[in-house]
Amino acid sequence: MRLLTIPPLPRTAFSVERRLLLWFVTSTAFLLIYMALNVMFVPPQPKPVKPIAPEAQVGELPGAAEANALVDKGAADDGNAKDLPAIDEEAVPKVKPALITLGSMDPESGYFLLITLNNRGGAVERIEMTQRKENGGLKYRRVDTISGYLGYLAAETSAQSDGSVVRVVGPGTPAALAKSETPGVPNGLAIGDLVTAVNSQAIAGPEQLEAALEGTKPGDLLTLEIRRSAAGDASNAGDSDAKTTDLKFVATLTEHPLDLVRLASTGGADEVVGNIDRLACRITLSQVGNKSIPTGGTSIEGLQWIIDALYQHEVAEGESQKATFTLPITSKQMEGTIASPLTITRSFSLAPGSYLVDMDIAVRNTGDDAQKLAYRLYGPNGLTLEGWWYSTKISPNWLGGAAARDVIYKTAREGHTLMSGYDLLKKAKKQPEDPNDVIFAVDEDDAARSVQYIGIDAQYFNVAYVPPADVPAFKGFRQAAATLVADANAIPTHQERAADVSFFVDSIVAEVPPGASLKQPLRLFAGPKVPELVEPFGLDAAIEYGWFGSVSKILGWVLHSLNTVVGNYAIAIILLTVLVRGLLFPVSRKAAIHAQRMQELAPELKKINDKFKDDMEGKLRAQREFQKKVGFNPLAGCLPAFLQLPIFMGLYRCLSVDIELRQATLAPGVQWASNLAGPDMLYYWGDWVMEYFSGRGTGWLGPYFNILPILVVILFFVQQKMFMPPPTDEQQEMTQKVMSVMTFMMALFFFRVPAGLCIYFITSSLWGIVERIVVKKTIPKSKGLVMAGGDVVEGNVTARATSEKESFADRIRKQLNPEPPKAIPLAKRKKPPGKK
Repeated sequence: MRLLTIPPLPRTAFSVERRLLLWFVTSTAFLLIYMALNVMFVPPQPKPVKPIAPEAQVGELPGAAEANALVDKGAADDGNAKDLPAIDEEAVPKVKPALITLGSMDPESGYFLLITLNNRGGAVERIEMTQRKENGGLKYRRVDTISGYLGYLAAETSAQSDGSVVRVVGPGTPAALAKSETPGVPNGLAIGDLVTAVNSQAIAGPEQLEAALEGTKPGDLLTLEIRRSAAGDASNAGDSDAKTTDLKFVATLTEHPLDLVRLASTGGADEVVGNIDRLACRITLSQVGNKSIPTGGTSIEGLQWIIDALYQHEVAEGESQKATFTLPITSKQMEGTIASPLTITRSFSLAPGSYLVDMDIAVRNTGDDAQKLAYRLYGPNGLTLEGWWYSTKISPNWLGGAAARDVIYKTAREGHTLMSGYDLLKKAKKQPEDPNDVIFAVDEDDAARSVQYIGIDAQYFNVAYVPPADVPAFKGFRQAAATLVADANAIPTHQERAADVSFFVDSIVAEVPPGASLKQPLRLFAGPKVPELVEPFGLDAAIEYGWFGSVSKILGWVLHSLNTVVGNYAIAIILLTVLVRGLLFPVSRKAAIHAQRMQELAPELKKINDKFKDDMEGKLRAQREFQKKVGFNPLAGCLPAFLQLPIFMGLYRCLSVDIELRQATLAPGVQWASNLAGPDMLYYWGDWVMEYFSGRGTGWLGPYFNILPILVVILFFVQQKMFMPPPTDEQQEMTQKVMSVMTFMMALFFFRVPAGLCIYFITSSLWGIVERIVVKKTIPKSKGLVMAGGDVVEGNVTARATSEKESFADRIRKQLNPEPPKAIPLAKRKKPPGKK
């Protein structure tokens, strides 16, 4: 008699599941690593390069009708254009360097911005965000700086004596509100003041002034000793022969407003070697007559001085503040190009309660003959580098990655497009003679040149040119290109994502009659990426969530609703986590039951699997047969995890992208966790920990010790220790070691994740621990619980234990393969009734 037996359950039955689980964990870890360090895996995105047109003729260009529409004939309409007075070269005043401010930091003013303009080029030097919250605090402050703020003084070293010369005083700043302790002297510092001491500490120059402020905090009182010239001229501040007065002021420091646009040298700790100090939104001529800017160049030969020329300026007050800059260019200055004089005029207008700056550009022909003219307008640059070394900015490009600053634009042909700062840096290194990356060229169709917006994009903020009100798109640009505002070869390794970028647009070449002007009205949006603010301009496309974006938006809505109720985003994240895990409890309970069954069956499965060590085909056959007989599905444990992946990814992006979490605190008064959108930054160790670990961008961990990621990883290890079954073979032991190593690696990559995400992981881990304990105690005994001497139920198979030592596998074999009945002698057989 041959005993029929079920093939022993191979170890493969569960090794497959283990492998699937390991694959899932590995894939998830890889995704997290990719999101944290995606800048290291960005292949270049080649784009067909079209040359910037060196010369252009009006009749040959597409958009000649638009060019005519942009020409304002002005005085030429009355037929007396030749009677216009020519520019008197001797009467052109000598202009001194000056800084002009628009807006205010004063809460009562209602302004959202404080803009510092420079008459050198009539350009933007700095934009600070001064909008207030209901409690009076800054709505958008610098989250990476905890020192006190005196104001942007654009200080420079005095040529005559020690001290720091004040070049600008912004309205509403602590410097402007500083109280005078000298009788008869009004409050507030003034342009031209020489700061000689701070809190009785002598100041030799701007570096010492900055160092004196580093040890302060908002609310501190700062005593300033000032030497003021009677003429109020900074050039005389240190002159011993000039009449000066020594004054004393006391300023109350505040939080730092976010410096949305700034010079590279004023970035503080975020300053990156290789980025160039350059004013934003500059302008120059791109074509005069038949001469134009050459390919890869920045100016027409002989007219290089225009871009840095000193403009005349005037400021007007009204419902909005307006600064107008004028640059008359004489025939003598145009010598070598054409003889006709020109005047470039540009203006900036800012209204309270707005993030929009109205800008007008005009190039006027003040000569006697018509001439072909075009201008080049550069975009903003020097956007904030806030958090560039830890932020996870997402790119809409499938194979590309976003840098800290990227060029974005939208045209009728291409839609929303992001040009990565990485690609610009790579191209500048590869082609230094022509580093510009073309956005659209002269010979492209109208759809390519129909621009809805073009600007520079950061993690939470955007600065972009948008058309005037009621105008759907720009029609007056003939070509545009993205540029690098840095020395490509000087940017340090692992800090490439912090390279500064910008762009330029060239206007359509227009035939401008005498006395007429080539004009372009536009607006500059400089503000936060808040959906309701950017949506009217189409800039909501810049709020990129990546995968599972719809899930992120839903969870974000729920998070904001919870915050409205509880008034704290940290608590709202905890409640959101509990809500999500509660809704997923039926799924996660099945996973917990499955894991428990796998843990209970593991020892017996090992015995069965040992019998098929050398027979792989037999293992697979036995695996399938056993699964069918006992109703066990090895994929059941992985399915719940896959179902949770969209929610996990969606919540991760929600917490990483939502600007409302920026500046949200863990609890009132907790300074070290006052930005849930960034790491908690418990302790600054950048001064004594080696750069390999603490460098910004160059270090694995960053300049701060963060406590919340440590708690996350500790809980991960606790979960592994509590719920991972003891290894039953070498393969399982190796798998568990790999998972432990991966958990440790996750600690490195999680070290710089947002504090809000850490709160989610901590809450989720605690929920998971409690859930597994509860589920373990409530698993029905009919679901895989083996009781010695009792019934054992697995699927549709029921077996009866005959002894305490009898294994579960033996009982299964007996049930599935019963022994045939033994032969009975004929004499002992019972005869059926009615038969003899």
